[in-house]
Amino acid sequence: MFKNSNNSEDSILYRHGDVLIGHIGSLPVGAKKRVGASLAHGEVTGHSHRIQQSNAVQLWVHGSELFLEVKEPSATLVHEEHRAIELPQGLYRIWKQREYRPDAYVEVID
Repeated sequence: MFKNSNNSEDSILYRHGDVLIGHIGSLPVGAKKRVGASLAHGEVTGHSHRIQQSNAVQLWVHGSELFLEVKEPSATLVHEEHRAIELPQGLYRIWKQREYRPDAYVEVID
């Protein structure tokens, strides 16, 4: 977990492999519910960054952006190759790591 020195909850970041999770104050207007509890799926390994207690969360999408709402006191983010992370109740934006290629930026393939 990373936290900026201004002590704002919105500055808390969590890194889980090639997924970055940032605490936010609210969802963007027009965000739509998405089914499931998987934040990222590995095309190569078949592993996924997912919330263990799927009933404790709600995923949201707004355009190409992904958001996570932890509705219970906490939820556990798991992946076969990383240590589990406990996320406290709240709203989060999810970013998948990208890499530069001469023709474009592309999401990292796990």
